[in-house]
Amino acid sequence: METSVQQLNRFFQACDKLMSEKYMVADARIEEVLRSIAECRALTDLFSAVVERFDYPYAKKKYLRFPASGASFHGKAFLPEDRGEVIAFVFCLLVDIDAGRIKFDDFLLRYFYEDGSYTASFALFSDRMLRPFRDIVKECFPDVSRPVRDEDAVQKARIKSASWEKFTALAIEERAWLKTLSLSTVDAIAGDMMLSELIQAAGKNNLSSINALLSGYRYFLRALFLDGGRELIKASRELE
Repeated sequence: METSVQQLNRFFQACDKLMSEKYMVADARIEEVLRSIAECRALTDLFSAVVERFDYPYAKKKYLRFPASGASFHGKAFLPEDRGEVIAFVFCLLVDIDAGRIKFDDFLLRYFYEDGSYTASFALFSDRMLRPFRDIVKECFPDVSRPVRDEDAVQKARIKSASWEKFTALAIEERAWLKTLSLSTVDAIAGDMMLSELIQAAGKNNLSSINALLSGYRYFLRALFLDGGRELIKASRELE
């Protein structure tokens, strides 16, 4: 089952597709936008609220202006100043277009005429009506785009956490390996102390301490001609 955030994002993606794809598929994309609204409780609540007291017949007369006969073949379309009314007005227009009560071809050439081209007229309609509509709805849900970024952040955090866990496990293994060697008491204590400190630093995600301790541990290994620490040092680079 989709979450509310996923449903909202599907609506915004449908709006983007409607505006970016060709005029020839606009009917299908409008249907997709309306369907994404119907399937999202947060959106149906929003649109129900803005449409409830909205006088759509009056708004059509006010914002879809056609000049007196003979003055021009083309009219102009405007948006209400109130942001809630913008949502209601464009939504009602899309519903009428989808239901066939407004012939989309005629509507575009009448109110968004651009070189007699449906494609150019549709682009103008998208820019002047669909884009503000989408943007205002998006402002009603300020956190809607954040979860996508948060998902990325969560994924990165998981990867980072796994890197720290891997490093800690390798440090524990390195400590156990060092104890199997026949070292002098002084060397055994020194090596064990450094690895113990490394494990503690890893538990605190203290990269600067880890780098300092690894530097000393590498010198310790070279001084005793010990072939160890490779995987540990390699894993430390994944922490940066």
